[in-house]
Amino acid sequence: MNKVGKKIRLLRHQKGWSQQDVAKKLGISIPAFSKMETGITDLNLSRLIQIANLFNLTAVQLLSFSETDHINDYIDGITLIQQKLKEREEEIIQLQKKIIHLYELLHKD
Repeated sequence: MNKVGKKIRLLRHQKGWSQQDVAKKLGISIPAFSKMETGITDLNLSRLIQIANLFNLTAVQLLSFSETDHINDYIDGITLIQQKLKEREEEIIQLQKKIIHLYELLHKD
């Protein structure tokens, strides 16, 4: 797999898109896209620009996209998810306390 193909694959995974999704958006077959992603087929400039636009990047950004950027995006995403999870756990604890309190009130007799 060449560097550009690998970058496209990382971006595709980041978006949660399948090869079929991207191929459809580009108006090409799945095997044609797969060959671009794996580096079997070289990309011409117009196709490179089309793919970059699909990911809201310029061709230069697509060519300079690094795995570090991708990893940092995942780290940021994981941090956000951990923060939301902690908030939800605190909400659950508060709800459990309310349920216990209500149970105790109902069975106080």
